[in-house]
Amino acid sequence: MAVAGKRYMEAKKKIADRTYSVDQAFKLIKDIAMARFDETVELAARLGVDPRHPEEMVRGVVILPHGTGKEVRVLVFAKGEKEIEAKESGADYVGAEDLVEKIKKGWLEFDKAVATPDMMSFVGKLGKILGPRGLMPNPKLGTVTFDVAKAVRELKSGRIEYKVDKTGIVHAPIGKVSFGPEKLKENFLALMESIIKAKPPSSKGTYLKSLHISTTMGPSIKLDTVEVRNLFK
Repeated sequence: MAVAGKRYMEAKKKIADRTYSVDQAFKLIKDIAMARFDETVELAARLGVDPRHPEEMVRGVVILPHGTGKEVRVLVFAKGEKEIEAKESGADYVGAEDLVEKIKKGWLEFDKAVATPDMMSFVGKLGKILGPRGLMPNPKLGTVTFDVAKAVRELKSGRIEYKVDKTGIVHAPIGKVSFGPEKLKENFLALMESIIKAKPPSSKGTYLKSLHISTTMGPSIKLDTVEVRNLFK
């Protein structure tokens, strides 16, 4: 812990107590990465919403141009032709009632789940298991669909889901340190465009309260929210 603490403090010294432009921030990311592995770069966006009110809930999906850098294991609940379609599209696990029973017994070796609508009567029984883990297929997020091939391809290629938490913050990955400044910036802009478009009509005042990016083990860098807002005007 002492070594990690020292590295963290050394990285923190490289960040001034000010806001950074988007270009400056992503150029700085590589300098503050301190782990011996390829760290994930994450965004924390504090929004001017009150998630306690349903009309101010912010959530959505976006396909990052360069993916997340993480291998995504996709499970599909489907039968018949859709089962074949899911396998051909690259799904890691495909099945029906057999997978439902397997999950009931504690198996959860997957990252995302897709289901055809006709399977939801069975999948719905897993709500208490999958729901709290963010693994429950959801028609609003495009994971309850008969177009399973499209859903699997998107999830495999960098489709992420985001949702504001109870403190009004959206946390989401935007890639790996190894991506470099340009790819990280492009992923960031794709995510920010989606978050800005998801602004609830009932949200008044400043919507983007603060934006920070950080690596898995490193300190955060504060972004200039005015610059980011202007990028999407």
